[in-house]
Amino acid sequence: MRKTYRLAATLAVLLFAAALTYAQAPRAFPFRATNYNVEVMISPDQQTISGEAKVDFVARQVARTVLVELHPDLRVTSVKTSDGQSLNFARDNDSPLNLTVALPDTATPGKQFTLTFEYNGPVSSEDDSPTKGVRFASVDKTSAYLLLPARWFPLTDYPSNRYTGTFNIIVPSSFAVTGTGKADAPVMRPGIGNAPAQASYTFHCDQPGPVGSFVAGNLQLSPQSAEGYSISVYTPPSQAPTASGYANSLAQIMSYFSDSFGPLTNQPGAPSLTLAQMPDGSLPGYSAPGLLLINASQWTPKPNERVLSRLAAGQWWGSQVLPATASDVWLTDGLSRYSEALYAEQADGVAGLHQALEDFAVGALMFEDAAPIAQAQRLYPYSDEYRSVVADKGAMVFHMLRADLGDDAFTSLLKDFYKQHMGKTVSIDEFEQMTAAKAPPPKKGDPPLNLVAFFSQWLNSTGVPEFTLQYIVYRTPKGFKVVGKIHQDLDTFRMPVEMKVDTEGNPETKKILVNGTNSTFEIDTFGRPKPNGITIDPNNNLLKSSPHLRVRAQVARGEELAAVGKYYEAIQEYRAALDIQPTYSLAHFRTGEAMFYQKNYQAAANAFRSALGGDLDPKWTDVWSHIYIGKIYDLLGQRERAVNEYSLAQHTNDDTAGAQQEAGRWMQKPYPGENASSTAPAAAPSNNPPQTQAPAKSDQQDNGPVLKRRPEDTQ
Repeated sequence: MRKTYRLAATLAVLLFAAALTYAQAPRAFPFRATNYNVEVMISPDQQTISGEAKVDFVARQVARTVLVELHPDLRVTSVKTSDGQSLNFARDNDSPLNLTVALPDTATPGKQFTLTFEYNGPVSSEDDSPTKGVRFASVDKTSAYLLLPARWFPLTDYPSNRYTGTFNIIVPSSFAVTGTGKADAPVMRPGIGNAPAQASYTFHCDQPGPVGSFVAGNLQLSPQSAEGYSISVYTPPSQAPTASGYANSLAQIMSYFSDSFGPLTNQPGAPSLTLAQMPDGSLPGYSAPGLLLINASQWTPKPNERVLSRLAAGQWWGSQVLPATASDVWLTDGLSRYSEALYAEQADGVAGLHQALEDFAVGALMFEDAAPIAQAQRLYPYSDEYRSVVADKGAMVFHMLRADLGDDAFTSLLKDFYKQHMGKTVSIDEFEQMTAAKAPPPKKGDPPLNLVAFFSQWLNSTGVPEFTLQYIVYRTPKGFKVVGKIHQDLDTFRMPVEMKVDTEGNPETKKILVNGTNSTFEIDTFGRPKPNGITIDPNNNLLKSSPHLRVRAQVARGEELAAVGKYYEAIQEYRAALDIQPTYSLAHFRTGEAMFYQKNYQAAANAFRSALGGDLDPKWTDVWSHIYIGKIYDLLGQRERAVNEYSLAQHTNDDTAGAQQEAGRWMQKPYPGENASSTAPAAAPSNNPPQTQAPAKSDQQDNGPVLKRRPEDTQ
C-alpha cells in the first residue's frame, strides 16, 4: 500500500508539473493573420462595441483548427468563410481568451484563406481583461480607447506578429478618433429617427506592424512641426495650449534616439507622428507604430520627458523591432525603459541618469522573484509583476551590460542591433550572440568579462545580490594595502564589481571579480584610506539590494495596493517597511494618507506627525503632512488648529506638486471634505483626490503626495 501511495503521489506531482509546464508554454498558432479589414461601432450609451473583422490567414503547418485570441467579454455571433459558409467555433474553457474555429478542410503550409468574425460586447472590465486589473480598452459616455493588448479584434502571435489592415471606427458625431495608420477624412452619417448622428473614421495601415490601437472622445487636433517632424497632437480642447510644448519635447527626443539607434525608416525625412491624450484609468502610456498615447493623469502642463522618452523609444523597440516570442520581450520593453534613462542622461546629465537608475532598482525589487526575465511568458503583459521584472529589472540589466561593455561598444551594439533587426523579430539568443561579438578585451588589471555568467545570472535566474564588506588596512613601504572579503548570498554569482577607496589623497578604484558567496580582494593605495571610505559599486551600475532600496520597494508595493483602493493591505506593506526603517517619513506619510481615505482621522494625524518627526525623506513629506493634518482639523471642526497647520506648510516654502497653492486655498476657507477635489488646482489635479474613491493612478516618482502605482517618471 505504501508503494502504491508513493506511486500515486509521484504521478500526481508529475501530472501537476506537466500541467504547469503546458500552461506556461508559448501558444502555438498554426495559422498567422496577415491582413485585417475591421469595422467596429462604438456605442457609448451601452458601453459596448460591435465588430466585424475580415482576417486573411496563412497556414504554417498542416492543421484544421484556427486559433485566435479575442477579448473574453466579446461574444462571437458567427465565423464565416469568404463564400459565406458558417463555421463551428468555441471558447477555451480553461483560457477564455482563446477562440478556436474548425475549418471545413485541412490546410497545408502556405495555404491562404479569409475568415469573417462578427462579435459584440463590453471591453471595459478590469477583471475580465487579458491582464486582470489592467484596462486595455474602455467605452463610456464621453470617451473610448481600444489598445491592441485588449485583443478587441482576433489576434494571432501577440506580441510578435506583423500585419497590414484597414480599420473603420464608427462613433457618435461628437467624438473624434485617432490611432495607428493613415486616416481618411471622417464621413458624417446623419441620424435616422431617434438615432444620433455618427461619424466614420477610416485608418489605413499599409506597413506590416502591430497596428490596431485607437482613442476616441472630445479631442481637438493641434498640428505641430518641430525639428522636421510633423506631429499631430490630440487633446481635450482645454489643454490644446500644451500641444506645442509636447511636440517640441517629443521632436527633440526622437532626434536624439535617431542619432543613437538609427533612423526609423529608410526613407528620407522624419516620419509623421501622432501624440494623443487617452482617458484616465488605463496604462500610463502606450506606444504603437506612429502613435504615442499618454494617460490624462500624466498629461501635465509641463511635458514629463521620462514618459515621453519611454514611449518614443517604443517606436524603435516594440514597433520596428519585435520580440520573437513572449519570452523575448526584454529586448523591447526592457530596452524602451532603459532608453528613458539614456535620454534622462542626455537632458539632465549624470544626475538624471542616477535618478532613473534608482527608480528602476526600486521597481525591480518589488517583484523581482516573480520570474526570470527570459521566462517573461509566465507573466501577464503590463501587470505589476511584468513591469517589475521585464521593464524595471530589464532596464537595469541593459545598464549593467553597458557598464561592462563600455559606452562605445554598447552604442555600437544598439545601432547594429537595430539595423539588423528593423522590421523583423529577434530572440534573446540572437542578442546574446551579437553582444559576444561586441565585447571588448578587458583593460589591463581588470578581470575578464564572462557574458555566459552575466546572462545566466540576470536573464535566466532570479535573485539580487546584497553585498557586505569586511576589510583590514595595512601599512606598506609604498603606502597602504586594503585586504578584505566581499560577501553576498547568490552562489552562482560571477561578475566584475567596481570598488572605490577614498583616501587622504586621490581616491583609488579597482574592479574586483566577485565569484560566489565570498570573494577576497587586495587594493593598494598611496594615501591612507579614510574610515568607512571603501564603497562597493560607487557609481551604482549594479542592480543590488540594500536596506534603503528594500524599504522603498516595500512602500511602492503598498502604493500599488492603495492606488486601487486596497488601503488595509497597503497599510500592512507600509508597516513592514517601517519595521525595517522606523524613521522613514515616506512610509509614515503613505500610512497617514491611506488612513485619511479610510476616514480614520486620529490614526492618520498620528501617522503624519510621525512623518514630520522622521527623516523627511523625501523632503516634500514635510509640507504635505502639514496640509493633510490641516484638512483633518478642518473636518473635525477645529478651524484655528487647521489654519496653523496650513501656515506651517506655507513656511516650508516647498511648492512640490502645487503645495503652496493648496495650503493657501484652505487658509481662505475650511476644507469641506470629499467634494473638495472637484475644484482642485489645475496644476496638480490628482493631489487632492476624493475621499470616497481610490485616488488617481500616477507614475511620478516622489514628486508629490500622489498615490502612485510605481516609482518612475521623474521629470
